[in-house]
Amino acid sequence: MKKQSELTIPHKLLFASFALCMSMVCIRSAAAQAPAAPAIDKAAAERGKGDFSSSCSFCHGSLATGTEQAPNLLRSPIVFQDHNGDTLGPFLKQGRPTLGMPAFPTLSPEQVADIAAFLHSRIQEVRGTRLPEAALLVGDAKAGQAYFNGPGKCSSCHSPSGDLAHIGSKDQPLALTTAFLTPPAKPLQAKVVLPSGQTVSGRLEYLDEFTVSLVDDSGVYHTWPRDRTKSVDVIDPLAAHKAMLPIYTDKDIHDLLAYLVTLK
Repeated sequence: MKKQSELTIPHKLLFASFALCMSMVCIRSAAAQAPAAPAIDKAAAERGKGDFSSSCSFCHGSLATGTEQAPNLLRSPIVFQDHNGDTLGPFLKQGRPTLGMPAFPTLSPEQVADIAAFLHSRIQEVRGTRLPEAALLVGDAKAGQAYFNGPGKCSSCHSPSGDLAHIGSKDQPLALTTAFLTPPAKPLQAKVVLPSGQTVSGRLEYLDEFTVSLVDDSGVYHTWPRDRTKSVDVIDPLAAHKAMLPIYTDKDIHDLLAYLVTLK
């Protein structure tokens, strides 16, 4: 039987990822061609500041820069990748109770979008006069496309005309880089084979030496003693991304980013 996959990306790889991003920001040759940062609705950000203050500031601080209890949200991949609450909303609705992050199911979509606007306004404040993100674009798009379809094996799971359609116009370069280096966590999947030969698959809910539980695609909850199953396979949807982290070269990352931003 396969053991549950480890979700934590080694710290040294995370530091390497962000160090790479910061080093690319220092490249000044692209500054003249860089577009201005996207405009933020000031009224929405002001409303979001109030919602953030009442729901989130106790743990994350009034300016979202973190406390001893919770991390700095201005460095969060979830925030970087968010557009009007599309990423932040599902996260807030579900929370991460096992890590001390409560769920906020009563926040309306409008409130979530306002909180997102506030967080993005804070990110722009903190960045100040730093170079625009287009300064990250120093790679070769054609080489990136070849890497996407070849050694990077990206095309085995992703499609420029499918899940990545228009990604270049949806996400800024830093968010794109963060997305493929340290993608947001996804639920583990499990496949249980029973002694009868029946196979049941779905989202893994619980697994230890004695019990396995999952929710199948129709929403039905199943649980079995491990000694009454034939096999249990746990699948990490992000396994391929994690496997690539120690393999990427700087050039691979530069080229892949240059290609992704062309998917308009």
